[in-house]
Amino acid sequence: MKRAAIIIGMLIATSMVSAQQPAAQGQPAPAGAPQAGGQQPAPAAPAAKHQPAAKTQPEFDAFNAAMANAKDPAAMEKAANDFATKFPDSELRVLLFKQSMRSYQAANDGDKMLEMGRGVLNLDADDPEALVGVAEVLAERTRDTDLDRNQRLAESRKLALRATETVDTDLSLSPTMPPEQVKQAKGYLRSTAYFILGTLDFNAKDYKAAESDLRKSIAEYPQEPIPEAVFRLAVSLDMQDNLDEALKVANQAVQLSKEGTPVGNAARQERDRIIARKGGSASVAPKPANDPNAAPPKQ
Repeated sequence: MKRAAIIIGMLIATSMVSAQQPAAQGQPAPAGAPQAGGQQPAPAAPAAKHQPAAKTQPEFDAFNAAMANAKDPAAMEKAANDFATKFPDSELRVLLFKQSMRSYQAANDGDKMLEMGRGVLNLDADDPEALVGVAEVLAERTRDTDLDRNQRLAESRKLALRATETVDTDLSLSPTMPPEQVKQAKGYLRSTAYFILGTLDFNAKDYKAAESDLRKSIAEYPQEPIPEAVFRLAVSLDMQDNLDEALKVANQAVQLSKEGTPVGNAARQERDRIIARKGGSASVAPKPANDPNAAPPKQ
């Protein structure tokens, strides 16, 4: 997805900046620390999340060498694990496992993305990027026949909800990142978290809850909404008999998706189905075979 590629690239860049070099001797005392002569400084502003830092120059050099494998998922995973073995107490481990998660996401390898995302959460349970990544895989890759289906879906919901709470407090970004890019990164993650929640609601046929969460997903990143979120919002409105609004949203889903793609075909079938329900000339389309999450038509 285009928007994912943009944000992932932004987060890769900030990971490189966030991995601070070993602190130099003679640096000023941190804000809020007692100063010479016993004078107390003015109260410091609330601190941003601690940025991971290397303790030694060899650790920092090894981190940079590992990050050079970012475009090769298997090599990135190996580099992250090797680094963690060599530097078991390093704060930079979380950045490498996170990059490994992103690399597998770009390669569309959900199983490995889930594995590396869990590795991030073992080190930082509130990291919103990892919370969203693991929640997304659990929501998309859980089947009705899975013996642990309910457990996986409950975990997905819990992680996605937690991500909406930690985006502002626990997203590790470079302090030099422009405010507009910070807003964009946070909006993307919130949008994805609400999309996951909306998808879970949608699949459970709780269309009212799905409508609420999918609207939040679209509102958090309006410049590039997730086409599947818009399509599922249209179906959710349709299933609540809000046909005028459903048709408006279905037309938006058509505009956002390409004909011939699963979501594009499903959006066009849903649009035609709503027109037919409103008494138009379009034929009623059956449940789209290429979208197992689409709702069946009402009789």
